[in-house]
Amino acid sequence: MPIRKRKKQVYKKRKVSPLKVVVNTLIILFLIALALFISIIKDLPRPERFTEGIIYQSTKIYDRTGEILLYEISGEEKRTLIPLEKVPQSLVNTIIATEDKNFFKHEGVDVKAIARAVLYDLKIKKPVQGASTITQQLIRSYFLTQNKTIKRKTREIILSLELERRYDKEKILEWYLNLIPFGSNLYGVESASQTFLGKSVSEISLAESAVLTAMIKMPSYYSPYGSHKNELMERKNYVLRRSFEENYISREEMEEAQKKEIVFQPQKTTIQAPHFVMFVKEKLEKKYGRNFLNERGLKIITTIDMDIQKEAGRIVKNKAKEIEKFNAFNASLLAVNPQTGEIIAMVGSKDFFEESQPEGCQSGIDCKFDPQVNTTLSLRQPGSSIKPFIYALAFKKGFTPNSIVWDVKTEFNPNCPAEANREFSENNSKCYHPQNYDNRYVGPVNLRLALAQSRNIPSVKVLYLTGLTEVLDFIYNFGLKTLTDKNRYGLSLVLGGGEVRLLEMVMGYSVFANDGSMNPLKYIKRIEDVGGKIIEKNTNEEIKIIPSQIAREINDILSDNQARAPMFGVNSYLKLNNYEAAAKTGTTQSYRDAWLIGYTPQLVTGVWVGNNDNTPMNKKPAVLLAGPIWNEFMNKVLDKFPKENFKKPEKRIVENPILNGELKENHSILYFLNKDDPQYENWEKAVKNWLRIN
Repeated sequence: MPIRKRKKQVYKKRKVSPLKVVVNTLIILFLIALALFISIIKDLPRPERFTEGIIYQSTKIYDRTGEILLYEISGEEKRTLIPLEKVPQSLVNTIIATEDKNFFKHEGVDVKAIARAVLYDLKIKKPVQGASTITQQLIRSYFLTQNKTIKRKTREIILSLELERRYDKEKILEWYLNLIPFGSNLYGVESASQTFLGKSVSEISLAESAVLTAMIKMPSYYSPYGSHKNELMERKNYVLRRSFEENYISREEMEEAQKKEIVFQPQKTTIQAPHFVMFVKEKLEKKYGRNFLNERGLKIITTIDMDIQKEAGRIVKNKAKEIEKFNAFNASLLAVNPQTGEIIAMVGSKDFFEESQPEGCQSGIDCKFDPQVNTTLSLRQPGSSIKPFIYALAFKKGFTPNSIVWDVKTEFNPNCPAEANREFSENNSKCYHPQNYDNRYVGPVNLRLALAQSRNIPSVKVLYLTGLTEVLDFIYNFGLKTLTDKNRYGLSLVLGGGEVRLLEMVMGYSVFANDGSMNPLKYIKRIEDVGGKIIEKNTNEEIKIIPSQIAREINDILSDNQARAPMFGVNSYLKLNNYEAAAKTGTTQSYRDAWLIGYTPQLVTGVWVGNNDNTPMNKKPAVLLAGPIWNEFMNKVLDKFPKENFKKPEKRIVENPILNGELKENHSILYFLNKDDPQYENWEKAVKNWLRIN
């Protein structure tokens, strides 16, 4: 079959108009440019944010005077705003002369400067030369990144032009002065001046203005705390020359400022009274929220007295070092004004900034010294320091300081032998026969001497007679909120068999110091917003906890140096030089905690000594471990308060002679109160056993 030949088709070449090519090319380029422009301006920030109050400021925590800055709460930036009229003209002039000499002439972008910079960059083939105006620097600092890209630069220029169109030069300059970075998370000339020069920017000199201006170009490199301080001084002199060249200062002023020595503040930790500050910060965050504190520029005036706080920190640190030989590696102190409830000093450990001990220990697990743990808030057993609350309830229920109990070897489990020589009863219940600290028994003793000398066996009897459940309810009223599980505690509670906080114990003792009334705990005097408006202020709201007579009886006992002398001596650490003070110690079982809480009508101070990991110390009483800290602190600071003695209690006479101290027969107190009580037999036999031996 023959193959048919396909006819060759010839295509005629079409002619394209050159004009059409040009037009299409321009359209394509326009679309590409438009797409690029849209991508550049997409999500472009709004300059209105400057006037919407979205310039975040850090919250500052001050001492009670409102002058000593303790800590600055901030997010990523620390900033304090200052109006332009408070910025010295010398600083404005040095910045303009150095950073943007045509600031008051251009519209946001200095075209000539950009051209010079581009030519220089092309010459060295690196994007190095800067040509940013103050407006551009402001936009870059607040809205954009520091990356040198065409997209970022274009966005910067667009925003700068728009900002200049909307706002006057003075407002832009004010924003710049408050937003310009000075290294780390420090922003604005006020924060920089406070940090580096220790004064408000409104107080700085021409030479100091030049130093701050010098830092703007490379804040980290030119930091006065770094290794380029000489370079900083050279750039300071360059700034002064620029100010002279731009006719802002005379030659004489330039030369004088160049010679002037700049005194920088020592680089210091960013926190004072650290345990207290962290305590306050946590409370504020719970109330206001973290973001609110980070951004709203609040001024927190606290109750802390920095003179007293420094003394407390020094004494705790020095004395804690001395008692390490007793295997005691930490200590804390809390001082409160009972007449206001204000925290005056809080030292949560011997040194917040020291290394943990022993070396290599794990925080919260096996550190004897855990520096940043605030042990004024830690749960610890209080030992005998809890006794005054129990005696106070006994007095309220009709007992008096003269009531008689027998300090004799006593078994408190009715199922165990009265001889108090068994560990378990026949039905396998645990026997309980505590001992006194001095391992002695003194026979009949009134409650005054029993409490003053911290005798354990009479105190256990007082707790039993008062009622454990009633005691727990009573203690709660003093602010001891942790002893709530009534099924957990027994008669050992009076010897410290329950965990409490030093903060709560000090507040509880403040009731005695304040004649039976409590002023709720205060750590803030007032809070001001950025405009100075008070948004929170503390007020005194006394709450009557116990009758004044009861408080005065406790004070009278705990301040009686002669009454406690048989146990502590006449010149113990419980006695102050020139003040009448009440004091109570507490040493826990196995010597894991040592407490001393003492007070005058003006000041209640609690001291704790021990180890964070709860390991025992050497067998030393609290008066020798916590006593030196308490005694030195109180003697040092009490002269800052008006001198005041305790009010004396009235003499009380009740119907039952035994409660008035009239012991006519050798019987236990239950013989006169309730012979049907389950404890009666053991208490009676204990008295007879003691009489037989003595």
